[in-house]
Amino acid sequence: MFSPTALANEVIKLATTTSTENSGLLGALLPKFEAESGYTVQVIATGTGKALKLASQGDVDVVMTHAPDAEAKFIADADGIEPRGIMENDFVVLGPKNDPAAVKSSKLVTEAFSKIAQSNSKFVSRGDNSGTHMKELIIWKDAGITPDFAGYTSVGQGMGKTLLMADELQAYTLTDRGTYIAYKAKLDLNISFEGGDKLANPYQIMLINPAKYPDLNHKGARALSDWFISPATQTMINNYKVQGEQLFKATYKK
Repeated sequence: MFSPTALANEVIKLATTTSTENSGLLGALLPKFEAESGYTVQVIATGTGKALKLASQGDVDVVMTHAPDAEAKFIADADGIEPRGIMENDFVVLGPKNDPAAVKSSKLVTEAFSKIAQSNSKFVSRGDNSGTHMKELIIWKDAGITPDFAGYTSVGQGMGKTLLMADELQAYTLTDRGTYIAYKAKLDLNISFEGGDKLANPYQIMLINPAKYPDLNHKGARALSDWFISPATQTMINNYKVQGEQLFKATYKK
């Protein structure tokens, strides 16, 4: 398990999603790891697609994302090894308080998306190949809808900026719950739809294949991965709250 044997000046490059950064989780957790280990963690927060691309190119030491299908391909292509599920939250559909598409009466998220499209309501998409964007596209596909209606806007931004744009436009959007809670005080939007298996949002940490990129900081990457699955860190993940609300549920199982 985790052993604090690193040299003080060693850097671990972690590619991860904007949700782990925007929610404040990494800012709360990583200083403790750095103090215990002597490593410094350089966080590159971007969309899941770009994070996995950086990892597959050997530009980072370790990657943490939330797009199961893309992660499975990353492992199958032998770019990554030892995927570990460390936590989860869920996605929610946000929208204007007056709910112009009557989304709140929906039984399924596909029904909610169908109502948004059929009513030509405003919808702001991250459009950045992130885990959230990938999830959104899966929902549109499952609903049998091509998201090209007039109210649909793709912005190519991270979750925080997308939420602020959706708020400004009084539009619907899909977000992870953690970033929503972190931004809630700044938003005049409500949760219009939540719940169901389709909106589950699991996170994994994965090492980069040392056979492909032997010169990366594999020792540091493994130390960080081991630290995330340790009981103490899993407890910290469960205990991390914003405005009194728990943002993530620890999920690692041996």
